[in-house]
Amino acid sequence: MASILAAGLVGGGVATVGSGNLFNNGSPSAASSSQPETVIVNNKDDVNAITAAALKASPSVVTISASSGSSGGTGSGIVLDNEGHILTNTHVVTLDGQSANAALEVRTSSGKVLKATLVGTDPLSDLAVIKVDNASGLTAATLGDSGKLNVGDTAIAIGSPLGLTGTVTDGIVSTLNRTISVASSAAPKEGDTSQGGDQGFQFAPPNGGQGQSTANQGSISINVIQTDAAINPGNSGGALVNSKGEVIGVNVAIASAGSDSSTTGGNIGVGFSIPINHAKRVAQEIIDTGKASHGQLGVSVKQKSSSSSSSGFSVGADVATVEPNSAAAKAGIKVGDVVIKFNDLVISEPNQLTAAVREQAGGSTVRLTVLRNGQEQTLDVTLGTAADQ
Repeated sequence: MASILAAGLVGGGVATVGSGNLFNNGSPSAASSSQPETVIVNNKDDVNAITAAALKASPSVVTISASSGSSGGTGSGIVLDNEGHILTNTHVVTLDGQSANAALEVRTSSGKVLKATLVGTDPLSDLAVIKVDNASGLTAATLGDSGKLNVGDTAIAIGSPLGLTGTVTDGIVSTLNRTISVASSAAPKEGDTSQGGDQGFQFAPPNGGQGQSTANQGSISINVIQTDAAINPGNSGGALVNSKGEVIGVNVAIASAGSDSSTTGGNIGVGFSIPINHAKRVAQEIIDTGKASHGQLGVSVKQKSSSSSSSGFSVGADVATVEPNSAAAKAGIKVGDVVIKFNDLVISEPNQLTAAVREQAGGSTVRLTVLRNGQEQTLDVTLGTAADQ
């Protein structure tokens, strides 16, 4: 089984990710002190598309240092506007849930170091916004449209893997609407089980560190872009951009080929990025109100197996319970219905439904297709709003 790893934070130049052993002690900025500050172009007569995209996007990607007591590490961030708002991951600014008030600093692509404050976090999407007071010299990123991506499109990751600032890697969009479930100390402790729960994936130390305890962890399910652009610890919160230099995703996690959380794992060509259309909505709500809203359907679901039980394939989200007066109840969803589509997204397992619902803002109207007594029915549902986490 692949393990989902935080693409997130590195400390003291060593990539360790996981609750309880998140970082090595030491200066969180030491790994990046001698790194190049900008994209270097020695031959302007032979610039390819990757170089051009990196030149445009790199000034908008920063390195973030978070520290609390003896713990600390670095991740990446994306400049959103000229006011100094920077988008990153919750697990970057909270040291994977270890600290709610970590000291934050930002190093820009030009090498300038600025103090930052936390605007707000959204653990259900693992997104966060921080802000620097002196935004002069910062370049706001150009945001693309992740809804127009195709499998095979060029994907370029920019960030600070292992503290190596200004690193550019390229690949393609491997697949869209991949649902991953991850465990994190920053996530709600009760998890996200009301619509499906998690698959047992968790953030784990990729470089031979000790596996962390899951006793104090919750889990989240998120829909992501999968890419084979090299993503490593420290890339979390950084940008995935297209060939035009437009941000199409926020890098969040990687997969390891190991069978347990203690297996060493770096990039194996399976990285994950939160689509920018989702991240943009969450970030704007955090900037406006300090938090983001998420849809609530009001059902519990279980896996619906295919007719051949030995295959192990799931073919939908089987409704096990419906909460009274919930969005689902008001729309006429019944126990025994099998949700097979959410808007245009085919639902093959419970986690996909969980992620799709949470991706919507509270109060959104969506279209669900269910199988009832072997017949397809389409229902319009006005989602509730998930309780504050």
